[in-house]
Amino acid sequence: MVAIQMGVARGVFSNEAGLGSAPIAHAAAQTKSPVAQGLVGMLGTFIDTLVVCTITGLAIVVSGAWSSGENGAALTSYAFSHALPIGNYIVAVALAIFAFTTILGWSVYSEKCVQYLLGVKAVMPFRLIWTLAVPLGAMGSLDFVWLLADTLNAMMAIPNLIALTLLSPVVFKLTKEFFSSRSEEKKVGVEAE
Repeated sequence: MVAIQMGVARGVFSNEAGLGSAPIAHAAAQTKSPVAQGLVGMLGTFIDTLVVCTITGLAIVVSGAWSSGENGAALTSYAFSHALPIGNYIVAVALAIFAFTTILGWSVYSEKCVQYLLGVKAVMPFRLIWTLAVPLGAMGSLDFVWLLADTLNAMMAIPNLIALTLLSPVVFKLTKEFFSSRSEEKKVGVEAE
């Protein structure tokens, strides 16, 4: 049960599925169809979950690192270092890039929310608070930081999942229209040839 709980928590943290945060970025895209942009958003979750996380999990299992007593990034680094001569360097670089882009992404999401809720004048104080929060999080206890992240993610997911449930008829309607228009375009293209 704990394995499932931790797996879901890390999966949600990794790909943000169901949190309602990624749509902030996707809403800024210039597109003719919200369904097409939704498919782009699903691609990110697919790559993260089924490609990156599967490769990581397989490396941990195949290398035997799962029985090493390590966990988290140390476990991944241990697994890759046993599989590749420079595996631990690859993990270190990837971890630095993922951490930086995560901090950057969440700062953009948070700033947009602060701007929406409190106005443009609240953005600069938010940036100062965010800048102070980053080193505090880096110096804090890892267990506490994960607990805080999991708790805040759950607090975001609950209202978002309720909204998704209520909006699902609209999503189904738009998706059906999108794919039926695409199939009609293909029929017209085939007939024209």
